[in-house]
Formats: sequence, structure tokens, C-alpha cells
Amino acid sequence: MKNDGFKFPSKHLIMLSGLLLSLFCSVATGQELNDKWKFQLNDPGEDWMRSNFDDSAWSDAAGGFGTHGTPAARIGHVWDTDSIWLRKSFELKSVPAKPALLVHHDDDAEVYLNGKLVAKLSGYSTQYHTLPLKPAEASALRVGTNLMAVHCVQKTGGQFIDVHVVDSQNVPKLPKPELSTKPFESELITKWGAEVTAENAWTEYPRPQLQRSDWTNLNGNWDYAITPKQSTMPSEWTGEILVPFPLESKLGGVQRLLDSEESLWYRRSFDCSPSKDKRTLLNFEAVDYQCEAFVNGKSVGSHMGGNTPFTFDITDAVKDGRNELIVRVEDATEEWQLRGKQTLNARGIWYTQVSGIWQTVWMEEVASQHINDLKIKTDAQAGSITIAVDREGNAPVKIEVRDNGEVVASATGTTESVTLSIPDAKLWSPDSPHLYTIDATMLDGQGAVLDQVTSYTGIRDVGKVKDADGNWRFTLNGEVIFHWGPLDQGWWPDGLLTPPSDEAMLFDIEWLKAAGFNMIRKHIKVEPRRYYYQCDRLGMMVWQDQVSGGSGEGAWPKWTRLDPNPSDANWPNEPHQQFMRELEWMIDSLENHPSIVCWVPFNEAWGQHLTMEVGKWTVERDPSRLINIASGGNFWPVGDIVDEHRYPHPGFPFDLNTNGRFDNFIKVIGEFGGHGYPVQGHLWDANRRNWGYGGLPQTKAEYEERYTTSIDKLKELRQQGIAAGVYTQTTDVEGEINGLMTYDRKVIKIPAEELAELHEPLLDPVE
Repeated sequence: MKNDGFKFPSKHLIMLSGLLLSLFCSVATGQELNDKWKFQLNDPGEDWMRSNFDDSAWSDAAGGFGTHGTPAARIGHVWDTDSIWLRKSFELKSVPAKPALLVHHDDDAEVYLNGKLVAKLSGYSTQYHTLPLKPAEASALRVGTNLMAVHCVQKTGGQFIDVHVVDSQNVPKLPKPELSTKPFESELITKWGAEVTAENAWTEYPRPQLQRSDWTNLNGNWDYAITPKQSTMPSEWTGEILVPFPLESKLGGVQRLLDSEESLWYRRSFDCSPSKDKRTLLNFEAVDYQCEAFVNGKSVGSHMGGNTPFTFDITDAVKDGRNELIVRVEDATEEWQLRGKQTLNARGIWYTQVSGIWQTVWMEEVASQHINDLKIKTDAQAGSITIAVDREGNAPVKIEVRDNGEVVASATGTTESVTLSIPDAKLWSPDSPHLYTIDATMLDGQGAVLDQVTSYTGIRDVGKVKDADGNWRFTLNGEVIFHWGPLDQGWWPDGLLTPPSDEAMLFDIEWLKAAGFNMIRKHIKVEPRRYYYQCDRLGMMVWQDQVSGGSGEGAWPKWTRLDPNPSDANWPNEPHQQFMRELEWMIDSLENHPSIVCWVPFNEAWGQHLTMEVGKWTVERDPSRLINIASGGNFWPVGDIVDEHRYPHPGFPFDLNTNGRFDNFIKVIGEFGGHGYPVQGHLWDANRRNWGYGGLPQTKAEYEERYTTSIDKLKELRQQGIAAGVYTQTTDVEGEINGLMTYDRKVIKIPAEELAELHEPLLDPVE
């Protein structure tokens, strides 16, 4: 593979080295360069380079074309396929005395002027350079409109093409490429996305473990506008956006990229009849990334953090009748903020950026004395449930635990927490996901209800134990259990980070359950809280990743994996503190869910920093779960798990267990597989370089054979002490086609029943 950082010019470029001109030292002239091109990614056939060729069906974009990271490339449009054909018109008031091409190519390129081949370039350049046109070539130019046509071929490494006709004696400085405001617009849509309307967009109660009967859903069409970052509230609105779908998504109805120097504004009205002595709460399930809300022109609160719920008390701003709600959002995707797989330049394993409101917005009214939250812990051995009540005021709270509607335990008091013993307690597990209903009622001095919430829990214990060979194994309720699940990114072609509906989200979990998985690794994304409710209800264990982030050199350490010389990063204090705040918020919002059995603070070396400090904090914060400090990342001796990532087939570096470094840790393979299989008609972008680990198979039979081989290897590793496996991945995601189903969920690559039969030996007791 060529080294993009150190490229050497081909022979003809060395001959022209004396003519290379630095763009930074060039003298600006009045010459206007045209950056507007027509492009085609498939062979257009004969005569494509001629002036009279019909290119009306070609796509439009601003140059240059290539991939970010290619040296000296000014990217106007990302091109990452094997070939590109380009055409553009440009005007000449007069033909320059010494015309030249100003060109940067990576790799081979042919340039035509008015149908005549004037340059054939081989190899690649590392910067823009001028290539003088010989008289025979220059004769193709004419006063007035000219046509330039270019074909460029990508071979390996970086890629880029940009060409202009210039006066070699007075080379103009190229302007910055136009800021792209449009994400890639795929034709893919799920069957659930096709049914979304403003009336049915996420109408379910969003907080299943703290439910009230009276609430107002604010999802639907909102007005939106985009302004420069420092602008005040807009006086005009651009159009409508469908909340809770992101600005960049198909379902949001806008499909616009937000720049870090812009603000996104939302506006809607709502009716309210505030009650005396009650508080009105405005709830956001998630907004990416920093926001401030205004009710009737008054600021009611601000929040930074794009992945977890938050609440503003709007009692002092709301009025009887019609009210106006405005939300201002900023999102600097690739700065220090936690963003997961989002990127400004979607490619490979990095996906389309997401901005703005991306989960449900809703309101509720509560008494001045009310329940803020419940914290629920269970003890499987004792068959008990402990409930701590976070409340406003000191009124007593009555707790009732129900099983299928029948009260099985209750208590009333003003103490912070209460432990209830459950007769003949039924334990939660993937095979029997039993849930108990919890009613919490706050009462005044006369026994009247001040506030009432409904929750639930599953009684279960998570732990670990050594087997007869000294290998640590996972336990659930004291029984050894092999954790077997997919890497699940939770992305959608129509909603991006936002699932098109609760039903769509449920489909993924039910299918994985039917395919013989008992666990999901939720990969660097926090889902809507209803996702975890469905996992609780269906009996699907979850490894929950923290969302990754970090910016600039040093934010991500050198990736040393499980080597005995781990690297670490030291983040600046404020970004680290924000990382910790968001880690706490994630745990705080999700810790009641019995399905979550493991927290994963870091993935690989992505923003991995202060590992021991973060690990020790997480262990202390939630001792009821196991901690996988850095899945596939640099190993530090903290938490419970040592995790290897290996593609395409699973493996583990047992030889690195020098001096017993791993002896106190559960050994797992946190990622493997990634076997790709393209399904035509169901690709995010058929023209891009779609890929899977280990190259793409030639046939479906080969794909299935590769998958079977990986499972067979995992079975062997299980006998050697491996306690869990995570297969990459549930679905295709953008250019990654290594899913067990396509991105639109319309094609299942291997039937669930076949997978379940193949997986069954993994879940049998270890011999």
C-alpha cells in the first residue's frame, strides 16, 4: 500500500519539478475558476468527453473530488470509488499566451479539452502543480465556452482529482472548496420509516421505568432555521422538521448538514393550562449536542451532552393558553464532545453526522411534592427488591410490588429506601424474563395522592466465578452463562441515530433473540429508554458502551491492545469532566434496567484516557454489574474483563498472559467476524466502496461458510476459557455491509432459525 504521507512523484513530474508553483505564493489574478462539475461513477461509454455529449443525467458537485486525508486535497465532494468521470464548462475571454493545467491527481488521470486528449497522467501527485500545454494541445482552447472532461482511476491509498486551465505566468490562488451542506441521500428506507407521519412519530411514553398517566407528547412538525452561530433568534423560519428525527435524516424532512459555526433553531407552539401548586416539566430524551430552550421568550435552561435525557422546569415561563417553545442547538461534531460513530466526512466505519433533537420531547405536570426518581436494586439469592425514592418534599411514599396485577409486597414510609422480600421470587433471565410491576404513590397528611408513578424490575444477580480450569466465567443468578451477542450499532438508513419507530426497534431485538443470541453489545450509542425496556421484557442481556469522543492529537492513545505496555491519553480537565458527567448520566438513566449486565467505558483506544481512574470510578459507581473497561482497547488491570478484538475470525492472545496479567479477569472476544455480503438494491450507496472484513465473498455460500467457520472457532475458544463472543454485526451500516441483515432490514442474509441451530452449542453448559 502506498504511504499517503510520503508520496514520490512519477517520472514526468520529476521532469516538471522546476515548474511547480506553490499556491500559497501565487499571485491572485482576476481569472475566475469554475469549481462546478458534472460527474459520473460508472463508465458513460463513448464520446463522453465531447462537447455535444448529453450529461444532463450526471450528478452535480463542487470540486475537487477525493477522500479526506489525501495530501493537499481540497475536497468539495467525497469520491471513494475506483473511477470517476468529470465534465465542466468554463469561459475564456482570451486564450492565455502560455496556457497550462493546474492539476492535482491521485491516481492516473486523462484530461480532455473540447474533446481532445491534452494530458495523460500516471501515478499520483502530492500537491497542485502546473503542467504547460504544448501548442498542439493548447490549440484545443477557444475564446468563449470550453469543455473540460477528466477521467481519474483510483488504485490504492488516498485519492483525489482536480484540474483547471490557467495562465502559467499568472496562476490564481484556488479558493476554499464550497462547504457541503448536504449529507449523502440514500434511497434506502425501512418499512417502518415509510409509514412515519407527523401524527404517529414516536407516540409511546418515553420513560418506561417512571411512568405517569398524564403527559403531553411534543413530537411532530416544528419550524426550523439555521443561522450563523452568534446570531440571535431568527425572524424568519426556513421550513418544517419532523421531531424527533435529526436534521440530517431522511425522516426529519430536511437532510442538511450542520456546521460547527452554525446554530440550529426549532420552534413550535403548545397549549397549556397550568394548575395552581403544580410544576410543569419539559423533558428532552436527547439533543445533540448543546442546547438552550426558551418558553415565551424566556430562557428555561441549557444542556450540554448529546446522548441522555434531561429536564427543564418551565413553571415560571408557561402561561394559560397558547405558548411558544424555541430550542437553539449547536453541534461541533469532531471537537471534544462525545459523538460515537458520527463524523464530518462519512466513510468506512464512520457515519453521517447527527445534529439536533433526536429523541422524544414531552411535558408533564407534577405536584410541588413529587417523586423525582426511583433507584431499584435486587438480590436474587435473598429474593428481594430494594427501592430508593428521590423526592421533592418529605411526604410519605407507599410502595407496592405486583406480580401479574396481584400485590406481593408493600411498604409505606418516609425513609430514603425500603427493602421488600418477594415470596417465591421469580428470577429474571434470558430464558425466563420475569418482571415485577412497582407502584410508588406519594401521599399527603390526609392520605390523598400527591403523585403516583409506575415502574418495574426483574430480580437478578450478575457475577463471575472460576471454572475447574481456573478460567473466569460470567454468572447470572449464580449460574454460569456464556454471553453471546452481536455488535449492535443502532443506526438506520432513514432516521440515522433515531429508530423510525418503537416497532422498528423491537424488530431488531426480537430477530436477534430468535437467531439464538442472549446478549447485545450496544456499540457506542445510548438508545431511547424504551429499547432497554424491550430487552428487559424479552430477556436480552446488554453490554452498554459509553459514547466515545476526543479531539486532536493525543486524545486517542497509540493502540497497543493487550500488550503489556499499555498507552493512555490525558485529556484536558474540562473535556474529561464532561466525559465523566455523561458517563454518570448514562448510568443514572439506565441503571434500573435488569437487562444491562455490563458497562463498557471505552471502545478500543478511541478517546481512551485516564483508564485506571475511569475504571475505578465505574466499579465503585455500580458494583452490581461487571465492568469491561476498554473493549478491544489497551488493557489496564481494572474492572472485570480482558477483551480482544480479532477480525475476521475470532482469536485470543493467550501468550500475552505473561506473569498472569489476565488471571483475575474474564476473557472475552468483544468483536470478531464482520463478514460482508452485498445485497444489490439494499445498499446505502451502490457506487461507493462497500466492504466487509477479510474482503468480500464471491458467493452467498462462501459468505455462509465464513460465518460457520467463525462460529466453530469460537466454540473451540470457549473450551479454552473464553467466556463471551460478540459478532460484528446486526445490520449493514452505510458502507459497512457486514450485517446479518441489510441496512433497511428488508433482507435477512441467514435465516434466524438456521443461526439459532448453529449458535445453540455456544449456550450449552461448558464441558
